[in-house]
Amino acid sequence: MKILVINCGSSSLKYQLLEMKNETVLASGNCEKIGLEGSFNKHEVGDFEVKTKVDMPTHSEAISFVMKALMEGEKAVIKSVGEIKAVGHRVVHGGEALRKSVIINDRVEKLIDSYSELAPLHNPPNLLGINACQQILPKAVQVAVFDTAFHSTLPEKAYLYGIPYNLYEKYKVRKYGFHGTSHRYVALRAAEMLGKPIEKLKLISCHLGGGASVCAIKNGKSVDTSMGFTPLEGLMMGTRCGDIDPAVVLYLMDKEGLSTDKISHLLNKQSGALGIACLGSSDFRDLEDAMAEGVKKAKLALDMFGYRVAQYIGQYAVAMNGVDAVIFTGGVGQKGPLQRTDICSYLGVLGLELDEEKNKARYGEADIATEKSTVRALMITTNEELMIARDTAALLKS
Repeated sequence: MKILVINCGSSSLKYQLLEMKNETVLASGNCEKIGLEGSFNKHEVGDFEVKTKVDMPTHSEAISFVMKALMEGEKAVIKSVGEIKAVGHRVVHGGEALRKSVIINDRVEKLIDSYSELAPLHNPPNLLGINACQQILPKAVQVAVFDTAFHSTLPEKAYLYGIPYNLYEKYKVRKYGFHGTSHRYVALRAAEMLGKPIEKLKLISCHLGGGASVCAIKNGKSVDTSMGFTPLEGLMMGTRCGDIDPAVVLYLMDKEGLSTDKISHLLNKQSGALGIACLGSSDFRDLEDAMAEGVKKAKLALDMFGYRVAQYIGQYAVAMNGVDAVIFTGGVGQKGPLQRTDICSYLGVLGLELDEEKNKARYGEADIATEKSTVRALMITTNEELMIARDTAALLKS
């Protein structure tokens, strides 16, 4: 069974074609600058990689080119579009109605569209990808896999805010959480690495990258997570401020004369590590280089990040009354030994002790805690595409 996984942004489209019999990636790639000048495709088959400039005014042209790349040339991996039995789409927001992966129909499309108000940068392009695949692959089953779905198990005490309850009822203002597909994958992988049933584990997953979130996973279910109504809540990130006194927002709007759009831009795009370090970059590698050169604000940004991750880990260890393992994944979580060292320096109280030699790793999967550590520290490569493909295959079989 061949399944195509699609992740659409406003001007981008990432894809993977998988053979589900052995969960093998046959081809992968991405289309960039869709609808813009200089659009191109990068296509990979094994060690082979080719970058092609191609005019892609819409996502339909991008999907068409992807099909061409999959079917033509000496690196073709399918003979016809009919070999693709289903398409799994990453959709960011499923709200309260879409609490698990589903086969897409008119009702599902309308619900995804209705949640565009909560995820204006994500759900609209996700729908564009769905519509394009419906046109180009009319016989393939279309499946939506939601970032928010894994967090649908949060209890009321975790997802409600301390505002009048009628505002939750009226506008559904609550914590939804994100990165759910990643948190779910690494939790399942952690159980395999630990050789224990996930139903008997207390795990804290740290998906750390430009966007970052921490998730408390008890008995295989998300019971709390750092991102909230939007991805702005929680950790200080690359360009997002994270947790902040709401009065600060009102104060800045008044003092700086900022509209809602401008304050949103400031908090989402100009804050976080970018705003603290003042380097013009939110890339943690640039921050590390600057810190090594003695730039104090770069060190401050990294210190603030690590401190806040550790705070959430401690908070969730309390929420679950213990923790068996802390998981590090994402571009920073997996490739940032300095960040892991900083974060784990606060966690001795939990019984976690980092093996500094093992912690030097930037790739692969490993238990990087010492033998005597009572809490394991796992470095795991996330694989959201495989999780989406598995959900899609399961729905197809059922």
